[in-house]
Amino acid sequence: MSEKQKVLIVEDEESLAQMYKTKFEKEGYTVFLAADGVQGLELAGKEKPDIILLDIILPKKDGFMVLSELKADKKTSKIKVIMLTNLGQDEDIVKGKKIGAIDHFVKASLTPAQLVDKVREYLK
Repeated sequence: MSEKQKVLIVEDEESLAQMYKTKFEKEGYTVFLAADGVQGLELAGKEKPDIILLDIILPKKDGFMVLSELKADKKTSKIKVIMLTNLGQDEDIVKGKKIGAIDHFVKASLTPAQLVDKVREYLK
């Protein structure tokens, strides 16, 4: 793969974001980090990542608002989005998928390596 695939991680918990970033970069991805929903939307539009890992509970704009705006914008509507959260409630999962997320992972139940594996599957 000549051009590195791009991953945008929208996560307000700095240590978690850095941990994911390190792991994805080790696996050969280009990684962008956003600490809030507004920044996430800006980076998505600017960098056009191949996939976005989107937390639900975020400052400024929550994950569902970000997802809705991404899907409503022609420039970003095709980007794959995975909701990444500590909330595993069914209604959140359903809501995310309805808006356009391709999947939903609970952070606590996946190691960074497992997360990279799941993302790799979606980017094939």
